[in-house]
Amino acid sequence: MFVTIAGTTLHYQVEGAKTGTPIVFLNSLGSSLCIWDEVAARLGKSHPILRYDKAGHGLSDCPPGAYSLRDHSHDLLGLLDHLQIESAVLVGVSVGGMIALDFAASYAQRVQKLVLCDTGAKIGTAQSWNDRIAAVESNGLAAIAQAVLARWFTADFIQNQPAQYQGYANMLVRTPAQGYVATCAALRDGDLRTVVPGIQIPALVLCGDADLATPPALGQELASTLANASFALIEKAGHLPSIEQPSLLAEKILAFL
Repeated sequence: MFVTIAGTTLHYQVEGAKTGTPIVFLNSLGSSLCIWDEVAARLGKSHPILRYDKAGHGLSDCPPGAYSLRDHSHDLLGLLDHLQIESAVLVGVSVGGMIALDFAASYAQRVQKLVLCDTGAKIGTAQSWNDRIAAVESNGLAAIAQAVLARWFTADFIQNQPAQYQGYANMLVRTPAQGYVATCAALRDGDLRTVVPGIQIPALVLCGDADLATPPALGQELASTLANASFALIEKAGHLPSIEQPSLLAEKILAFL
């Protein structure tokens, strides 16, 4: 399904139970809503599910120019309004977790709980993001794909699930370069360290124990800064536990809810 929010057409999918607290999934950089397939199938047995491709990704529009976390938050607000979702649980990974935090800081009444996977209040440095932007602008996403995928997945997954690995590699390199770069700018400029302590919403912070992109220490720091949060590791997972350990991730989310 598609809807146009403030001039940007977003691709979204509604599924799962007809009643219960809605769960909204927010994706990582360079991914689409498909990274949540197995987790959504499990949680959808008891909850309505909303997944969507953020601007610049998947089947959504790719507006020109750099994006900000607030741009993505406004898109989410418009989507929730369109679907008449008054409040929901937000489940975000990586930049999706930062968007969830930014949204919660601005629209606390619309958020019941937060599940923040493999993320932080600040990810990376300006130099690291500028270097990645320059690499993609010069040589395309294929030039950085192998390095990114090595952070997404454990060596065991790459070796033992070659078809899955290749499919998600395709997803990454087929992301619009402009959308990827524009969201790199949102990560470069996004710093939520001053607003996170004011978020009172109950939160569960999770991190793959082998995550090289946003390591467990970053998640532990986030959980300690939030007013009402707990932290747990997802064993045998890298940056995207929803792909490597969907059952374990779903169990932890359901227990938190």
